[in-house]
Amino acid sequence: MSDSRINTTQPHTARIWNYWLGGKDNYPVDQAAGDQIRALHPGIGDYALADRQFLGRAVSHLVTECGIRQFLDIGTGLPTADNTHEVAQRLAPESRVVYVDNDPLVLTHARALLTSTPEGRTDYLDEDLRNVTTILEHAAKTLDFDQPVGLILLGVVIFIDDDSEAYGIVRRLLDALPAGSHLVLSHTITSPAMPDVDEAVAFWNENGTPKLTQRTPEQVTGFFEGLELLAPGVVSCNRWRTQDATDAEDVAMFGGVGAKR
Repeated sequence: MSDSRINTTQPHTARIWNYWLGGKDNYPVDQAAGDQIRALHPGIGDYALADRQFLGRAVSHLVTECGIRQFLDIGTGLPTADNTHEVAQRLAPESRVVYVDNDPLVLTHARALLTSTPEGRTDYLDEDLRNVTTILEHAAKTLDFDQPVGLILLGVVIFIDDDSEAYGIVRRLLDALPAGSHLVLSHTITSPAMPDVDEAVAFWNENGTPKLTQRTPEQVTGFFEGLELLAPGVVSCNRWRTQDATDAEDVAMFGGVGAKR
C-alpha cells in the first residue's frame, strides 16, 4: 500500500520516534535527523522508550485498578511492541480500542493495529486530532460512550501550537466521555534544567515535520483541569509509578493520568 503523502526526503516525527525505538519503519533522512538531534541532546532517544513504557503502565493501571475496558488512542504512532490493545487485551481480552492518527505511514501499517482477541475489538481512523466531532462519531461505532473510556493522548497535543486550541480539544474530547473515564497524556516540556532539549526542538522545527510545541510542566498539568489527578501527578514519564523512580534521571517527556468524576 502506498500513499502520496509520504515524503521520504524530509524527516518526520513518527519515523524518527520509530528509529529511536529500534524500529524499521523509517528512512535514511529520518536516521540522519535522529542522529543529529541525539548529538544535540544525547538522552533524547530515551524519551521514546520512557513514553512507551509509561503507556504500558498507565493502560495496565486503568484495566486492573479502574475497570476500564475501552480506549480511544489518538496520535497512535507507528505500531511497535505493546500497543494499547495488546496491553489491554492481555489483561482483559474483551477490551475495545479505537486508534486515531493522520500520519500516512501509520495508515499503511494500520493492519498491525487491527489485530484483536476474539472477545475484543480494534478499529483505526485516519483523522486529524482537531476534527473532534468526526473522531467521536467514528469511535462511537466501536466504543460505548455510556461506559468509562481511557482517552490516550501521548505526544500528540504537542503539534497544536495554540494553547487555547490545544486545551479546548482535550476538553471537548473529555466532555463527550462519562464519569469514570480517564485521561492519559504526555507532552514534551521546556525547563531551565534542560536547555539542550530546547536546542534539539529548535533544530527539529527548522528541519522536520510536523513542528512541535514545548510546554512547561505546569502547562501540561493544565490539560488535567477538572480531573482528579492520580498520584504522583504530572511527572517525567519514567517516574510515573515505577519502582526506581527516585533514582531515575528526568526525561523531557512528562505525563500523567487523570480521572473524570
